[in-house]
Amino acid sequence: MEVLRFSIHYGLHFLFPGIIAWFFFREYWQKAWLLLLLTMLIDLDHLLASPVFDPNRCSINFHPLHTYIAGFCYLILLFFKKTRIIAIGLVLHLLTDAIDCL
Repeated sequence: MEVLRFSIHYGLHFLFPGIIAWFFFREYWQKAWLLLLLTMLIDLDHLLASPVFDPNRCSINFHPLHTYIAGFCYLILLFFKKTRIIAIGLVLHLLTDAIDCL
């Protein structure tokens, strides 16, 4: 069961952004996918936790860049064309991490 959860979680982190990029940003899907993948850098806030990785920990509201306030800021970024792709990646990232909290 743990392997399935791990596969779904990281599949959503890496494959789902590729699908989003292909369907919504087809003209420059590779660049869009790379930008969406770069939003994984918000996981650097995991380095502030001890232990750094805990498979049973809910990241939402535990790590600074995974809080509800941060998520609200990411949603606001959706309204600006220049930040939209990054915002989509950040929101998708939080939604994927939220699955682990169920």
